[in-house]
Amino acid sequence: METRIASMTCQDPPAGSRRGLAHWQRERATALLLEHLDAGIEVSALAQACALSRSDFTRKFKVSTGLSPHAWLRRQRVEKAKRLLMQAHCTLAEIGLECGFFDQAHFCRTFSQLEGITPRGWQRQAG
Repeated sequence: METRIASMTCQDPPAGSRRGLAHWQRERATALLLEHLDAGIEVSALAQACALSRSDFTRKFKVSTGLSPHAWLRRQRVEKAKRLLMQAHCTLAEIGLECGFFDQAHFCRTFSQLEGITPRGWQRQAG
């Protein structure tokens, strides 16, 4: 009996469980995330749109993109911020709010964590 239980727990997961999102699911999820870039969207809403449970969606999204939905959203917000930083007439506070950050401090902290440089430092290097 113990050997049977041990062999059941040591088996590889079914092949389908290691795959990521189907193409249509990935397209739908990324489109929804981009539509809600400024305000965010609940993972449960993304999962529902992809006809998956919340946990299945989160796992498959990470397999498909290499990032959790939240990390992917943060990365996209920073990429949008980089585009806006090239427009010198925007303040950091305006850019942060437009990209879905709570305030300028949240924007600068997240940008620095992901890019290893402050938004102004990045702007000087890129400009």
